[in-house]
Amino acid sequence: MRRLLWPLVLLAAVNLGAAVPPRGVEILWDKFGVPHVYAPNAEGLFFGFGYAQMQSHGNLVLKLYGESRGRAAEYWGESYLENDRWVQLNEVPERSAVWYEQQHPDFRRDLDAFAAGMNAYAERHPEALDPERRRVLPITGIDPLQHVHRIVHFTYMSAAARVTSAANPTSDAAGASNAWAIAPGRTADGKTLLLMNPHLGWGDWSTYYESNLVMPGQNLSGATQVGFPVLRFVFSDILGFTQTVNGLDGTDLYRLTLKDGGYVFDGAVRQFEQTNRTLKIRQADGSMRTEALSLRKTLHGPVVWDKNGLVLAQRTAGLDRPHLLEQYWLMATAKNFAEYQTQVARLQVPTFNITYADRDGHIMYLYNGALPKRASGDVKFWAGIVPGDTSATLWTEVHTYAELPKVIDPSTGWVQNTNDAPWSSTYPRPLQPRDFPAYFPAVDLNFSFRTVASLRMLHENAHFTFDQLLADKRVTRLEFAVRILDDLLAATDANGTERAKRAAAILRTWDRATESNSRGALLFIAWAGRFAGPAFTSRAQFAVPLDTTQPFMTPRGLKDPATAARMLDEAAGEVEQRYGSLDAAFGDFMRFKIGATDLPGNGSDGFLGAFRVMRYTPIAKDSPKQKANFGDTFVAAVEFGSPVRAQVLMSYGNSSQPGSPHAEDQLPLLSRKELRPALRTRAEVEANVESRDSFE
Repeated sequence: MRRLLWPLVLLAAVNLGAAVPPRGVEILWDKFGVPHVYAPNAEGLFFGFGYAQMQSHGNLVLKLYGESRGRAAEYWGESYLENDRWVQLNEVPERSAVWYEQQHPDFRRDLDAFAAGMNAYAERHPEALDPERRRVLPITGIDPLQHVHRIVHFTYMSAAARVTSAANPTSDAAGASNAWAIAPGRTADGKTLLLMNPHLGWGDWSTYYESNLVMPGQNLSGATQVGFPVLRFVFSDILGFTQTVNGLDGTDLYRLTLKDGGYVFDGAVRQFEQTNRTLKIRQADGSMRTEALSLRKTLHGPVVWDKNGLVLAQRTAGLDRPHLLEQYWLMATAKNFAEYQTQVARLQVPTFNITYADRDGHIMYLYNGALPKRASGDVKFWAGIVPGDTSATLWTEVHTYAELPKVIDPSTGWVQNTNDAPWSSTYPRPLQPRDFPAYFPAVDLNFSFRTVASLRMLHENAHFTFDQLLADKRVTRLEFAVRILDDLLAATDANGTERAKRAAAILRTWDRATESNSRGALLFIAWAGRFAGPAFTSRAQFAVPLDTTQPFMTPRGLKDPATAARMLDEAAGEVEQRYGSLDAAFGDFMRFKIGATDLPGNGSDGFLGAFRVMRYTPIAKDSPKQKANFGDTFVAAVEFGSPVRAQVLMSYGNSSQPGSPHAEDQLPLLSRKELRPALRTRAEVEANVESRDSFE
């Protein structure tokens, strides 16, 4: 047991403002490195949560906070300079300082307490943190707010990559997450079910952290991204909510017309608002060089691109809404659906679909965010570069909560989202795109094969059990293969080469899934990359196009059977060369590998129609083996009974600190497609405790 004495004088020494003494705070660490924080009040809970995050992910937290300050190059060198330019161009530090002062005093104290917990760990265990990362210390209450601001507004919503892509068009990679809420009328025992299943990259800012936070009247379980002081995926004894990326277009890029040292707007020349800053860049010998950064702002926002005669200003919605974190906290601690709706309707969270469920039987899907009210134009128009010389394109308001697509307690008994547009939130669908402005998500973005896989499982099951929820979460079947494989086999029988027919023989016996022992999956994926493009998103080769009124039937068929058979011959050649055999087992080459742990993988790309999403990257140059680097992260299957029952998993483990036993200890469960019980009572935690931290 470690007992930490942390007097008020030390808290004051790190200049954290009104941080409270952590009396009565205790952290029980379970055998998977999940912290169970017990505190007498919210401030103590935030303190313990900050301490726990630093113990589990200290080096990563300090890296992320250094980046969010826009000073990472000052701390660690040239490779961080582009990040710092982006953060400074968008005024993240200045705005965050203003936001901090705008917090409710109680919540500002919570932020201070979270920072104090991080500093307490750093003071107690200096040897556990990389000396280079320690340059960021001490943490202040602004740091978590600033970090969340950078990630939500200027990574999810307004990523630097979007500017580059708009100026130099390329294809965009899509994210992936699954969310289900099933009402008591569709469950066998009359209990509400919720599935949380976010997908992101395995590392850096997208790393999730699982925790259990307990204080009088609240028992919160779930996960959040490292450095966030509140849970984003959370369930209590009363309710829960999960999120999926909705790609809400809350950012626009405006092409400026330059004239006389300024820019043209409504026929007049306006001058830029200019600010000069100095960035510091650490050199290899420890010295600093400096770089001047000139910031120019327009009525639209900051100039974020000025190359080859193209000058772009960026306008991001939600920058006038400083209470994102407080809203998350009050959503999680709500006592009923009415309280939850009061909080979510504030729209302080500027993006993400939110899916909700509670023990009273309410379920809800919300296309949430700060969506600009635009005078005209459709999705395609606003996704590109828009004219910046006229007030006709300059929006000044966002849609209200009442105006956003949402589904509450539908007659179908369930809601879902798999990153597609809101029109597929349940089926048959009550939301119709024709009832919303043309710049709302387009209907043709709807019904990906992963969405169809999700809809099929929900639509076809009359009465779910908790065990069925767990079983469906484990499904690795490819909806793409279900839709097209029989046609491909027939085409190969009629048109195929000898090698293509050998490949077809393998595919006939394939289970159409990506289990570790599936034989034929690698072959089908190689063919699909030719038929639907390397990202599996093209539908040009289907004979019958998508009809969103028939999601289980379209698209279908082969537009050119002979070409499809030729593609199978080519895929067979690739598979034989790369894997040595046409019937190579999927898990022999797709691996779950972190450190010394190297296990058979399962699950595949969502664009192939996999509900269990995994993407893989080569383990080494020219190696046929690949390792998962994106997909299932935190998973929670929740049943709102008395008591709440839940199964959870953090795919890559709950710590990234060097030498931690929890950096890879959940990979065996992932490989076996198992979850583990969520420990929510003190007795359950005590029976599985690994270590303790107490504060007096």
